Amino acid sequence: MDKSKHNGLEALLMFLAQLYCLIFSILFSAIIPSQQVPAPVQADAWFDNYKFRSGETLDRLRIHYVTMGTPRRDTYGEIDNAVLVLHWTGASSQNLLAPEFRKALFNPGKPLDAGRYYLIFIDNVGHGQSSKPSDGLRAGFPNYGYKDIVDLQHNIVVDILGVKRLHAILGLSMGGMNAWQWAEAYPKAMDGVMPVVSFPTKVSGRNLLWRHIITDAIRNDPSWDNGNYTKPPLGWIQSYPVLQMMIDSVIHLQETIPDNAAVKQFMKESPKQAEQIDANDILYSLQSSADYDPEPFLSSIQTKLFALNFTDDEFNPEQLRVLERLVPKVKNGRYVVQPGTLKSRGHLTMTQPELWARHVAAFMEWLESGKGTDR
Repeated sequence: MDKSKHNGLEALLMFLAQLYCLIFSILFSAIIPSQQVPAPVQADAWFDNYKFRSGETLDRLRIHYVTMGTPRRDTYGEIDNAVLVLHWTGASSQNLLAPEFRKALFNPGKPLDAGRYYLIFIDNVGHGQSSKPSDGLRAGFPNYGYKDIVDLQHNIVVDILGVKRLHAILGLSMGGMNAWQWAEAYPKAMDGVMPVVSFPTKVSGRNLLWRHIITDAIRNDPSWDNGNYTKPPLGWIQSYPVLQMMIDSVIHLQETIPDNAAVKQFMKESPKQAEQIDANDILYSLQSSADYDPEPFLSSIQTKLFALNFTDDEFNPEQLRVLERLVPKVKNGRYVVQPGTLKSRGHLTMTQPELWARHVAAFMEWLESGKGTDR
């Protein structure tokens, strides 16, 4: 064979081999999810002279948010894989980005795989790195409610990130209550919502009582000094165990506090934990639930809704049968009340996503399926 022809054939075979490898690599990456978890991207949005629903304004409002993953666009150029994940009272985006959440929900192959979905985490007003009373205004901070929280979440999602329609919302506790609000306020803004450990009715009963025990203890403490305290008010320190008792499960407390010695240790550690939480911040966040009451408008919800509660949750007692009574009012509503176990922690089971991730998987599969809306 002529040497030039031989070299030409060799070059052609080399090119075809490289092309084959490239095509195989593309196809393989489309089938097998990336094992690299996208790094979270931190950002802030600022709103000048922001007016809350109370009529009060804040000269400069900061809302911190985090995204993880890459937005995917449909044939119309709109983002179609965004999932909003909402935190609980006193928490922030950082709690949701903890290793246990990544491992159970956001890692490759998990229900909210960050390699597949564009995940959005927002520090609600009064929380995390967003504007809050402890930044300096203290009791002069504007009063805000859950409706204000949802307003600002919507601003970040739509106006800042340009997401016109969310694929899903997953909310925990307060975040779950916000998810119910989203479904009513913006009925066509998402494919589905999943409220976890929440009720679609106004805060009442024990859930209302413990809030007042704590907020009244703070306000009635002379050392609170109308929010101008120099050290954590004693009323907050002494009432904090009430929150710990309510948020945990009966079984877990029974096991961890079997005698007086254990109680003394519990009461010794409690103040140290309470001191890590600013009294004004918790006061504002607890009273912000006063405007929450989605029950009258449940029949207006158009999106798919999957509610998840736990039988050992003392905040949302299963024996009240609230989900059983109210979810049927939602046209495309489903619910599960997961039995408590020796490993679960009552309301705090929300911080153990490995125990309930399978329900998130079922919810996401339901959204993807496009099948019927039967319960």
